Amino acid sequence: MHALYGIVETAAKGGKKEGGGSIDSLLQGITPDWGPFKALQDPAQQVIGVIMAGVVLFLLGTAVVGAMHIKVGNSQANTMETKKGQTQVASALVGLFVVAAMVTIFTIVYGMGGEV
Repeated sequence: MHALYGIVETAAKGGKKEGGGSIDSLLQGITPDWGPFKALQDPAQQVIGVIMAGVVLFLLGTAVVGAMHIKVGNSQANTMETKKGQTQVASALVGLFVVAAMVTIFTIVYGMGGEV
C-alpha cells in the first residue's frame, strides 16, 4: 500500500521528488499531439462530431423501423417479420452503445488535451 501511495504522490507532484507541482504534467502525457496538423484540430473534431451524430440518427431510425417490423409481424402472426424486427432493434442498440462509448472516450481524451 505504501508503494502505491508513493506513486500517486509522485504523479500528483508532477514527477518531482520535492516541492509542489500539479497533475498537469501527467495529463500532458495523455494529450493528443496534433503536430503539424494543429490547424486542423478544431475542424477535425467538428467533422467527427457530425459523423457520429449522423450515425446515431441512422441507428435510431433503424431501431424505429425494427420496432415497426415487430408490430406488423405480431399483428399478422408472422414470426419471420417479428424476428427481423427484433434483430434490427438489437443491432441498432448495440451500435448506439458502441458509438456512445466512442464519444465518451473521445470527449475524455480531447478534453484533457485542452488548455492544460
